[in-house]
Amino acid sequence: MTISFTDAKSLNHDQLEEGTAFAPRFDAHGLITVVTLEDGSNDVLMVAHMNAETLSLTLESGIAHYWSRSRKAIWKKGETSGEMQEVIELRTDCDQDCLVMVVRQTGRGAACHTGRKSCFYRKVIMTDGTASLEDTGLPRLFDPEAVYGG
Repeated sequence: MTISFTDAKSLNHDQLEEGTAFAPRFDAHGLITVVTLEDGSNDVLMVAHMNAETLSLTLESGIAHYWSRSRKAIWKKGETSGEMQEVIELRTDCDQDCLVMVVRQTGRGAACHTGRKSCFYRKVIMTDGTASLEDTGLPRLFDPEAVYGG
């Protein structure tokens, strides 16, 4: 079963921003940005994209599915690593062109392919006018080489 969504172009401004019709506004590539938060902590785990098919699969199954822009394929989160994301809540912003998904991270608790809880494990620091990255100390919860191979 494929879930159908309201066509955003069929709604006026008030209907889009104040109404009850779910009308995700996919970009020119057919994608919508998704910010994924951990249930309870509200930590940002990752940012990814969905197309209509992966959004439908996510809503139908309750498990996060994304569109991999690099592989140009459906990406069922955790299919290889066992680090599935159970959807608790899905929100849209005011003009329905971005989503926030609250999930329960399964497995060892790692959302990032590097084996860490979050993809945001580095921060930007400035030293003498130069920007560089510094590790925040977020530990690896699994060894990516062992899980994904070389």
